[in-house]
Amino acid sequence: MRFMGGGQLILAATPLGNILDASLRLKQTLEQADLIAAEDTRRARRLFADLELDVKAPIISLFEDNEIERIPEIIEKLKNGAKVVVISDAGTPAISDPGYRLVNAAIDEKILITVIPGPSAVLSALVLSGLPTGRFIFEGFIAKKGKERTEFLNNLGNENKTTILFESPRRTLQTLKDIQEIIGDDRKAAVVREISKTYEEVIRGTIKELVNWAIDTEVLGEITLVIAGLETTARKQVDEQAVKRVRQLVDAGSSFKDAVQEVSTQQGLSRRELYEASLRLDT
Repeated sequence: MRFMGGGQLILAATPLGNILDASLRLKQTLEQADLIAAEDTRRARRLFADLELDVKAPIISLFEDNEIERIPEIIEKLKNGAKVVVISDAGTPAISDPGYRLVNAAIDEKILITVIPGPSAVLSALVLSGLPTGRFIFEGFIAKKGKERTEFLNNLGNENKTTILFESPRRTLQTLKDIQEIIGDDRKAAVVREISKTYEEVIRGTIKELVNWAIDTEVLGEITLVIAGLETTARKQVDEQAVKRVRQLVDAGSSFKDAVQEVSTQQGLSRRELYEASLRLDT
């Protein structure tokens, strides 16, 4: 791909809490930037002061609610040759933070994009959890209520990959209870809080144990939840239970099609696979 102009968009990871995690490359890039787009300009200035940086570039805000309107301004700077650095409040930008829309716009304009790798709450929580790391998914902040939350929780019950999500401390207990209601007591999980900060803590155990911990504890700080995937043997049992539930609904008067639709939606299963499994049981 041929890049247009001399501008460069730089996605820069910043410390989650411990400023010693700031790389030399990050410091140099911030001092050499022509423009810095920060999720919170006040936090950015505090970080620069803590790192004793001589940042001369103007700092503008780039957060969820203003990203779209900021994009034309930033793209224009990039087209004119500016070196623009994007940072979030902490960690890697564009991961459950502003930035990805700007990246897409820069791609469309054939602007050079690079990254300064560094701290990530997602990966840090995953490796600290002790749960399988070979295959995992990140869900960000799940919906607080409604259909979207219900669908996520139902799908989680049958997810075979390790799942990582963010949660606020005041909703952590309720979310753990909701997860427990869907997937039961025994699935392994971890609550990871205050990564790299003074009070960093990892609570590992079953869902039931984590619910009990949250009941007995004043949950504080930045929270990341990590939940183990469903093991193959357990998935087979769940599928058998789903087929049994289809049969119960049919016996109660539902059509076969409606029963499969209802159970697949409730349990986050493939409608086609459940349909075929239910047919096999009848033959």
